[in-house]
Amino acid sequence: MVTQPLVFDPATTRIGWIGTGVMGASMAGHLIAAGYPLTVYNRTKSKADPLVQRGATLCSSPADVARQSDVVFTMVGYPSDVSSVILGTDRQTDEQSNDRTDPQARWSIVDAIRGDATTRCRMVIDMTTSAPSLAVTIAQTLLRHHVHSLDAPVSGGDIGARGATLSIMVGGSKAAFDAASPLFDILGKTVVHQGDAGAGQHTKMVNQTLVAANMIGVCEAMLYADAAGLDAATMLRSVSSGAATNWALINLAPKILDGDFAPGFYVEHFIKDMQIALDEAARMKIAMPGLALVHQLYVAVAAQGHARSGTQALAIALRTLSGR
Repeated sequence: MVTQPLVFDPATTRIGWIGTGVMGASMAGHLIAAGYPLTVYNRTKSKADPLVQRGATLCSSPADVARQSDVVFTMVGYPSDVSSVILGTDRQTDEQSNDRTDPQARWSIVDAIRGDATTRCRMVIDMTTSAPSLAVTIAQTLLRHHVHSLDAPVSGGDIGARGATLSIMVGGSKAAFDAASPLFDILGKTVVHQGDAGAGQHTKMVNQTLVAANMIGVCEAMLYADAAGLDAATMLRSVSSGAATNWALINLAPKILDGDFAPGFYVEHFIKDMQIALDEAARMKIAMPGLALVHQLYVAVAAQGHARSGTQALAIALRTLSGR
């Protein structure tokens, strides 16, 4: 077990950040603003340039980030990306493996942890929405190397990332959560420890199920209002303050009205999230027909060329189905 006390503060702690996309760049920027030295890695290096201009150090691999950082955050796209940057693409977690010939095997966080006694990394925090079972595997693997891990997916999209108002759902040991709480408080407004490894990801699946229901409701409501000849802006003034209000209605319905389908959260990533939830539901032998329907509608949205649009692009698919 990890026995050293965990205390993180800007004077002694270097933060690593892997994944500087739509949300990750803003989140990493908040840590720089709070005074933490930052090392960063992103597959497309140019996306890390704004952070480098603010003083971050650009690394050539996740392993390099781990060697130089006490705490490493990951915020990437898919579970396969999480597995790649933390465990290595072959998910090689055998402590007895001495194969140093494969460049990919020297690329991951776990390789730095087991291959270099000078590596600083003491905690890995994955903020990607990913599979609960992978979070458990990561926790078990890193603990064998005396490194803590937390699965900490978020909700709030690009707006929450920019404003540091995210909801952060955390799985892992209570000791690790308590140590990381000052860092989470820089990134979000609602931070809750949900339980052991994987519990954060399970909570995010609940969140995405609720988001799916809200999104189809908002998009169908906007379609109805248009067909009925209502003034949409006037309509929104009424329904946004009553029992029907929700985050998507307040933040995304105006974008639909303006024809703004720029991504705060990509359609293709939402499809991934819903598929994880459906896979978990199948494993637990529970029926979720509503989520399955919304998943299929979003597959249609992607097929229509909107995989990299924001989730509000569901309105386009519904209009197409209605011949409008």
